[in-house]
Amino acid sequence: MEYNEHKPIYLQNVDLMQEKIVRGEWPEEERIPSIREMGAMVGVNPNTIVRSYQLLESQDIIYNKRGMGYYVKDGAVARIKENIKKEFINNELPLFKAKAEMLGISKDELTKLL
Repeated sequence: MEYNEHKPIYLQNVDLMQEKIVRGEWPEEERIPSIREMGAMVGVNPNTIVRSYQLLESQDIIYNKRGMGYYVKDGAVARIKENIKKEFINNELPLFKAKAEMLGISKDELTKLL
């Protein structure tokens, strides 16, 4: 995986993992790769993956079955989509709106393009 130097690696891994869950590659209530497996898959230190898994666990996306590994929680897809939607509305949409206004792009033009 190629990493963006402007965002922490563990957060980029979280984005990748959430994408896998939303796309159905990691179905709800199914086991996901172990910390070591995931580290090898993306080429990072297992400690970085631990941090990513801890964040996903705190967001109620995955859970740990002691001795069995990590699993995707039931309802994770809906929670991920809601989190991403909030982030988009709060962070990306205002920037998009400001840039469109700066360039003089009307709402009608945007509607046609979308």
